[in-house]
Amino acid sequence: MDIQQTASQCKKAAIFMSALSREIKNYALQNIIKALEDNTDLIIEANKKDLGQAQKDHLEAPLLKRLKFDHGKLSEACEGIVSLISLEDPVGKTLSTTELDKGLTLFKVSRPIGVIGVIFESRPDALVQIAALCLKSGNAVLLKGGSEASATNRILANIISRAGVESGLPAGWLGLLETRSDVGQMLLLETLVDLIIPRGSNEFVRYIMDNTNIPVLGHADGICHLYIDRAADPKMAVDLSIDSKCQYVAVCNATETILVHEELARDILPVLKKELEGQGVKIFGCEKTGVIIDVEAATPKDWQTEYLDLIVSIKVVPSLKEAVEHINRYGSGHTDVIVTKDKQRALYFMDHVDTADAFVNCSSRFADGFRFGLGAEVGISTNKIHARGPVGLEGLMSYQWRLMGNGHMVKDYVGKKAKPFTHKSLKKNFK
Repeated sequence: MDIQQTASQCKKAAIFMSALSREIKNYALQNIIKALEDNTDLIIEANKKDLGQAQKDHLEAPLLKRLKFDHGKLSEACEGIVSLISLEDPVGKTLSTTELDKGLTLFKVSRPIGVIGVIFESRPDALVQIAALCLKSGNAVLLKGGSEASATNRILANIISRAGVESGLPAGWLGLLETRSDVGQMLLLETLVDLIIPRGSNEFVRYIMDNTNIPVLGHADGICHLYIDRAADPKMAVDLSIDSKCQYVAVCNATETILVHEELARDILPVLKKELEGQGVKIFGCEKTGVIIDVEAATPKDWQTEYLDLIVSIKVVPSLKEAVEHINRYGSGHTDVIVTKDKQRALYFMDHVDTADAFVNCSSRFADGFRFGLGAEVGISTNKIHARGPVGLEGLMSYQWRLMGNGHMVKDYVGKKAKPFTHKSLKKNFK
């Protein structure tokens, strides 16, 4: 089946997906968990094949870590689906109700987007999360994972798709794309695909945006910052720096640059260096950092780099304002953290930093749909329109205006004898 046929079938399935009951969707999710667990050995065998080829191709260590899909990651993926089942159905929620006139009521009701094309990195667990989120939100989905995970993605897509159809979902609700040319063809299918979510580098996301007329929800680099303010608790600052950088380095919400207020620099940098190097982290520092601790000199490129590795850049700044300016200049709008005991300085940071996720006194690694209680995520959006930050169920929804009348005609509301509108807000659900 070519991509146009796959997308056409997906579009047809999307109509039925949008009207499925909460019970059918949750039943399908439960059966997907069972199918994944029943086929664990086959999934891990396919993943070992991908890992073996990736090692022959000399794939970098952080990417190999993301590619690995063992019992632990499969268990986590299934736990994510369990949490998704417990969430409220996002479809058909009454967002607002307005009386236009007696007997003429306007409802704003949440509805699925339709067909969503997601292009993601070499993380097989992402395929499970994305498919489950699209199912719960009543969307059909076209998936394209990294070629390094082709065998794992293929078996996962087959298992999930089949389990869904056996549970009452329409055939074609999930389609798998396997080549770059498939992606190129999908970008042209503006009548069949409603939204594209690319996950990858800025250059990759920009390429997608420049080569399609389909709306794009961009998730680009994760150049995340942690700023240690002059009013920070030193131990907390060091602990959060280690967790934000080292807890899992190969992900977009790991901190890549640590900014330190100059009033704390002489006391905190030696401790920070010891703890980071104890975790195997290589440090690049600005000129002021290099005066205090022995590190390699940072270049302008370091402030713009998503390392995804045990590497971090450190810069000493003279003020909160300059920390914010650095983040707004070099950050990717993903996640940025301030460590401070001063509430007013924390509020200034959150009000002025141009980022999807602004955190105070906690690790950047909390920027995650599952941790936010969104039921995992299809990605983190650095866009400002439609959805921002971790994109969970709500980010996969649109809405529909539903006007309920009783023979009302526009002619009665125009001219000299026009009836007035009441435009009264009501607390009333559509159903």
